[in-house]
Amino acid sequence: MSFLFGGGRPQLSSAEKIAAAETEVEMISDMFNRLSQSCTKKCIPPEYREPDLNKGESVCLDRCVSKFFEVNLKVSEKMQGEAAQRGGAGGGMSGFGM
Repeated sequence: MSFLFGGGRPQLSSAEKIAAAETEVEMISDMFNRLSQSCTKKCIPPEYREPDLNKGESVCLDRCVSKFFEVNLKVSEKMQGEAAQRGGAGGGMSGFGM
């Protein structure tokens, strides 16, 4: 009942805060792994000719990462908009770790 007199939403317990942080770390790790796998597959050939990235591979990776985050942001905004239209805009975790 403290939320009635506290002037806001109820405070999260330490266990809830830890669970939320663990979930966020898992989401970010998953996003990083998908990004790495996708852009590596698109931009770096399976047979290495040089120890360092060449200019083409480097540019490809830069564009791939940029597009990945742009799409991720658009999907997140779309999902948040749909949730708001359904009336589920209150509380909870929104977006993909953003």
